[in-house]
Amino acid sequence: MVAKTPKESLTVLTDLVLPGETNYLDNLFGGELLARMDRACSIAARRHSRRIVVTASVNHVSFTKSVPVGSVVTVEAKVSRAFRSSMEIYVDVWIEDRQSGERTQVNEGIYTFVAVDETGKPVPIAPVIPETDLEKTRFEGALRRKQLSLILAGKLAPKDATELKALFFD
Repeated sequence: MVAKTPKESLTVLTDLVLPGETNYLDNLFGGELLARMDRACSIAARRHSRRIVVTASVNHVSFTKSVPVGSVVTVEAKVSRAFRSSMEIYVDVWIEDRQSGERTQVNEGIYTFVAVDETGKPVPIAPVIPETDLEKTRFEGALRRKQLSLILAGKLAPKDATELKALFFD
């Protein structure tokens, strides 16, 4: 399988926050933002694997700023690392200032998707070759994040989490 770069999976979704998508404070519902993030991650995973993909987990979401009604929201997702059949997708969310157009990051998340065949059976996918410093940092952290998720799910014994142990022991 030919390795791919993260930019080959880059997905950018830009949309407007409408009044029907907001809470009583006129800010975008968190669930609405999560749905947008999941869609962008799904497209990025599909672009990388060229297969049917399913959301396996939402590993991390950080809501740092509210998203007011009328905001232009941009969701950017790309594969940060691929394993046998699963992919970690890193997603960043930005809003634009209405006057200046300056972008502010308001959210980020990490999703895991699995590539499957038409029967739902996991299938192998191409590896990822990071290019930028940020892509390399996210790539290197992906294995630690995966091991932590597996430990929390009871699928990996802590003693077998070599990447995590390396953080604490020589």
